[in-house]
Amino acid sequence: MNSVIILSHLLDYPTSALVEHRYDVLNAIDALPLDGSDKDALKDFVRSQTARDLMDWQSEYDELFERGRSLSLMLFEHLHGESRDRGQAMVDLLQQYRAAGLDISERELPDYLPLYLEFLSTQGEDNFRAGLAEVAHILAVLACRLEHRESPYAAVLHALLSLSGVDVALDDVREQLNGEKRDDTPEAIDKVWEEEQVTFGPGAAGDSCPTAQNKPSESQRRDQYMPLNWVDAAGDPSVTAERGV
Repeated sequence: MNSVIILSHLLDYPTSALVEHRYDVLNAIDALPLDGSDKDALKDFVRSQTARDLMDWQSEYDELFERGRSLSLMLFEHLHGESRDRGQAMVDLLQQYRAAGLDISERELPDYLPLYLEFLSTQGEDNFRAGLAEVAHILAVLACRLEHRESPYAAVLHALLSLSGVDVALDDVREQLNGEKRDDTPEAIDKVWEEEQVTFGPGAAGDSCPTAQNKPSESQRRDQYMPLNWVDAAGDPSVTAERGV
């Protein structure tokens, strides 16, 4: 399943290395267990994004995923928001990473989707699919929101959904999200700042910004998988507004 690591890189912050190795990325996409339409969509994404000015691509990435919470790549934010449950869930996930031989930086958040994908990519094909299936409802919502914003990143989320093997009723998800107010506008961001307490110091949230610098080494990779069980109804592929997404 080494080829699936490409999907982690495509969702991570754009780098010059990704641009330089774009042909290797295209070849890796061919090796993914996806149908032709998903592969073509991923290749179109890679070709169009790597042909752009890198700084423009990075700026777009920041505006898309780091302004507002609706497109956050922090998985637990869609489940728990900023509640205390999120902190405990991240502690539990971190313990499962370590039990599988993956040790990440203290400054790196374990629920960062690209990191989670990289972890799953080392666990064998069946476990990779099982891990994706557990978060399929989040992937579906992200895919539909990206569609609504006409973002090419939707292709990556749809590919992940296909790999999960979960049949999500995307039309139902789109209907539920219809009319949803965007949270990345200046007005929406100002409202969040007004409602949240700002904390400074070593314990501030800003001290825990995720990075892509601490990736698992070859010695950290293990072919074992521990179910995460993030949702109560793991077998239910439907997505509802009550799921907290």
